[in-house]
Order: sequence, then C-alpha cells, then structure tokens
Amino acid sequence: MPKDAQLENGKYVLKLYVADKTPQSIAAVRNLERLCEEHLAGRYRIEIIDLRKNPQRAKEDRIVAVPTLVRKMPAPIRKVIGNLSNTGRVLVGLDLPSHDAESFSNRHEQ
Repeated sequence: MPKDAQLENGKYVLKLYVADKTPQSIAAVRNLERLCEEHLAGRYRIEIIDLRKNPQRAKEDRIVAVPTLVRKMPAPIRKVIGNLSNTGRVLVGLDLPSHDAESFSNRHEQ
C-alpha cells in the first residue's frame, strides 16, 4: 500500500481555505483545530491554504468565498463556508460523527 494511502486510511482529510490573517480566517483556524480535537482526535489531517499566497489553489476545490472548509476524505467531498463557530452546523455540514450533530440535525428536521 502506498505511503499516502496508509496516512489517509481511516482519517478525515480537511482543507481550510483562508485569506491572510483576517479575523474570520484566524477564527476559522482556531475553531477547526478545537472541533477536530474534540470530535476527531487522532483521526484527521488539516491543510491550511492561504489564497492570498496561493490564489491558483482556489480552482482545485472551486472556492468562491473564504474561509471555506473542504472535507476531501472520506468521500464525498463536503464544504462549509464561514468561521466555523457553530460546531453543530459544521459537524452536520461535513457529515462528521457527533452527538452534537445529531441533536442539531433533529432540531432542524422537525
């Protein structure tokens, strides 16, 4: 098995697109790190992409706003736009396992 496949096997691969060190971008990074530690401890890899330094990377995931979080793995790809401050909404949007996500989803389906 290739080394990359071993690294990704069983892990969530997340890309966070930001624009420099704006308050929204800083908040998104902090919120994502907290969310991952609380809900995916040891089962994730984050790549932070600053579109001011690498604007060509926006094409790869069709990014139209920042900050945007993209769950690359496991498939299918999921996206959440914003500073990721609403944990329940982020967990539901990315289809991540959590009791918080279930209760958020149940409240909004009724």
